[in-house]
Amino acid sequence: MLDQFKGTLDSTFHSHPKAIGIQVAIVANDPSLNWNSAVGFSSVKKKEAFGDYQACLIASNTKTYVAATVLKLVELDQLKLDDPIGSLLSEGTRNLLEETGYKTDLISIRNLLSHSSGIRDYVDIHYLDLVNQDPQYVWSRDEQVELAMQAGGPLAPPNQVFQYGDINYLLATEIIERVYEKPFYTAIRELLGFEELGLKSSWFYPLEAYPAEQGSLAHQYWAEANWDSDTINPSWDLFGGGGLASNASEMAIFYQKLFSAAIIRDTNLLAEMTEPVLPESNYGLGLRRISFYGRTAYYHGGFWGTDVMYLPDYQLSIAVVCLEKDQRDLNAELSEALVLRIEAYLRSSK
Repeated sequence: MLDQFKGTLDSTFHSHPKAIGIQVAIVANDPSLNWNSAVGFSSVKKKEAFGDYQACLIASNTKTYVAATVLKLVELDQLKLDDPIGSLLSEGTRNLLEETGYKTDLISIRNLLSHSSGIRDYVDIHYLDLVNQDPQYVWSRDEQVELAMQAGGPLAPPNQVFQYGDINYLLATEIIERVYEKPFYTAIRELLGFEELGLKSSWFYPLEAYPAEQGSLAHQYWAEANWDSDTINPSWDLFGGGGLASNASEMAIFYQKLFSAAIIRDTNLLAEMTEPVLPESNYGLGLRRISFYGRTAYYHGGFWGTDVMYLPDYQLSIAVVCLEKDQRDLNAELSEALVLRIEAYLRSSK
């Protein structure tokens, strides 16, 4: 079975050589299905093999960890999902939002986590141009919040429209810090229990110490814009909208533990993550509920070509990293091929 997984990975890479490198992991309740591997190179120039456990930037996949951290604070009775954000933000941030026309007493934590706040985002063509012009610029969260305010006033009142935006999660990490009284990256690590889960190669780069056992980060590419993640200061996507470095194996482990109620033990609260908040959206709280080739899945993706999902019908998680952003469609193709292998195996095992 595991040889078939490897064959599927190799054939997918052979069909998509522009992918540069692919890393994939399956973590399941059935341990016979657990598997991970990588193929290709971690750097175009150096032609070094992409390691099975080599870390990369997981970008917006970070949002699921942030949302889970907030829900953990809810489980600990330190927050409520429908609490208004006004009194939870710093005075400076609250004043900035209100001066721009946002009513912070009407925007809830739930709105932030579900992108239903009506707050305009700062990540747009203008922002990407700024990053492109000075890729080594060191951004702060406050600067990015200010950019969002410069984008204009509310898109709509809260609970009216879905508008995906990193700004929502930057505000969420500020709230985490103020409630937990530690830096957001420390709060996420402690509240989710990274050490207990065995997430030794998951960390906020460069805010936390580089793991001793982890080699260099893989290079991630965006050919269309001629971007190489190694040449861009990670602060452009660091403060909750993105920021975590990890690998496919640990992303899949996190999802599997999350949906096994090993992190958030209140299953009713956990279910809030997967329930779309607005009818026109498939986004819950840090997760999308999708139909994956006819199968229900709970999913998130990241800018640099990282995707992870949990398939409840099979009680397993699949994570895929494609080092070339423009080739990331193969992540779904590869995941589907692996699921078909798993389905055939489960039928034959009955």
